[in-house]
Amino acid sequence: MSYASDARSLSEILAMYEADGFTAQLGARPGGRIVCFSCRFEAPAEEFELVSLSRTEGASDPDDMLAVAAVACRHCRARGVLVLNYGPEATEEDAEVLLRLEDLDKRRQNPA
Repeated sequence: MSYASDARSLSEILAMYEADGFTAQLGARPGGRIVCFSCRFEAPAEEFELVSLSRTEGASDPDDMLAVAAVACRHCRARGVLVLNYGPEATEEDAEVLLRLEDLDKRRQNPA
């Protein structure tokens, strides 16, 4: 699992994940939940397998502050991406899901 924070554009990040087989679409839902649009499975973010998390940094444009999560649905095994706003442009749903994914990422990198 990797966590990248660099100057790559959203289209470059999406192309990288697509080349690795992450072609399904997912969405953020209230309460820190994610929905897989392949099978319509909806659950807390922690129930999805986080493979990678990348960010675009919007130094001059807050609209460019995006987090892209590559995740696998544990229900149908579809691999896809979830694009989330963070910072001042984030919706409540995006912020809740991103916080849960970041916590999951930290726990996996630093098991107790």
